Amino acid sequence: MNRLTPKVFVTSPLLVLIMAATALAANLPDFTALAKKAGPAVANISTEKTVEISNNKGLQDFLRNHPRGTPFDDFFDQFDQFFGNRGEQQPRKERSLGSGFIISADGYVVTNNHVIENADIIRVNIETGKNSSESLIAKVIGTDPETDLALLKVDANRTLPFIEFGNSDDLEVGEWVMAIGNPFGLDHTVTAGIVSAKGRNIRSGPFDNYLQTDASINPGNSGGPLINGDGEVIGINTAIIARGQGIGFAIPSNMAKRIIDQLKTEQTVRRGWIGVNITNLDENTAKALGLKTDKGAFVAGVIPGQPADKAGLKSGDIIVGVNDKIITSSSELINSIANLPPGDKAKLTILREGKSRTLMITLGERNREVAKAAPSQPATESAIASLGIKLRAVTSTEAKALGLDSVAGILVTEVDPTKPAAEADMRPGDVILQANLKPVNTVDEFLKVLKEEGEPRGAIMLQIKRRGIVQFYSIPISR
Repeated sequence: MNRLTPKVFVTSPLLVLIMAATALAANLPDFTALAKKAGPAVANISTEKTVEISNNKGLQDFLRNHPRGTPFDDFFDQFDQFFGNRGEQQPRKERSLGSGFIISADGYVVTNNHVIENADIIRVNIETGKNSSESLIAKVIGTDPETDLALLKVDANRTLPFIEFGNSDDLEVGEWVMAIGNPFGLDHTVTAGIVSAKGRNIRSGPFDNYLQTDASINPGNSGGPLINGDGEVIGINTAIIARGQGIGFAIPSNMAKRIIDQLKTEQTVRRGWIGVNITNLDENTAKALGLKTDKGAFVAGVIPGQPADKAGLKSGDIIVGVNDKIITSSSELINSIANLPPGDKAKLTILREGKSRTLMITLGERNREVAKAAPSQPATESAIASLGIKLRAVTSTEAKALGLDSVAGILVTEVDPTKPAAEADMRPGDVILQANLKPVNTVDEFLKVLKEEGEPRGAIMLQIKRRGIVQFYSIPISR
């Protein structure tokens, strides 16, 4: 009886690697096809603006105090030769480059606001062939500085190639994406990578909700499209981390599309507003309140007379849902409310004293109501700008919620992440009780101590109360 001899396949390590590489390649999108499809709709944005350049005041004083006939004559001669006018103001043309993309056959173009901001002339440069391009003067239809988006319009007297928006909510971390732009002036550069993360907050504005990608993004890519495997725009490349490699950020297409649609029809953006001061609900606060979750937006204060106040929201409430959408952080709440039209009714799910409740709220308009609730104080803002904080008096309702013994102190409503207050770990929701050991209950009282003691000494010491704990912070002041 014959026995069948089993066949044994010996696979070499090299063959295993080849097979793995082949399988990986089979799952890659065809970037060649994507580049050919999307490339013609990507534009190079160039701008010009006139700026007044004033040479350093110290240099001007130096030149005035050292007339001709001194050992500095050689320096003067070279300075006048290259710069002229010995430190006087002179107008100069400033040029910048960025990227953009066409979203309709009749010439609507999307880019970043910072690419075209304050420009006198905006040119949209479009490829018309292998080695040819067309430069079109663009008109600004509308801008939204808070999300760094701008909508332009060009008239080409022909049908233009365009790209459509995709659904960024369907995007998965690890999915392949491609960026096209104008980095360092290198027109129509194509790079590819994956989506590294979603929902990133890089503290660039109130509506941070970025896609993170390792597709190479560099200066000049701003405003260009981030494209998915179907050739759709799922993000607008906007920001980079200068000290990092392989880290770029894009505005999600679903957020961008809503804003672009409003700019196209109304030339402005209208956002919902409820009128609260909020912070994230952290683990310690959740423990203190006896909650089983540390997800949500903690209401640190309610602005009197605003929609939240009228709807019955109170300091100490925790907002965990908007129209049945789960809210896990203060940034999610801000974005959810801002995406709703002013005048609409919204259902808020809140936790109050550990119990779930729902409130119906009629939304105000963010920009208009913010201006009403916080009238500008130019002198005050100028004096405290170097610290990087915004302040206002504490209300009686907020005092109770913040654990204060009485209505005392001033509330920190905003902290600029690039300024000294943030470096000292000051946070929105902090209450300043003293400045240089002097009680401060109004912004004017704080300003007085800042001007009389802080600025001359180059630093100010603040006593603050945060979640019932009193702490001291010393903050340097530029002089």
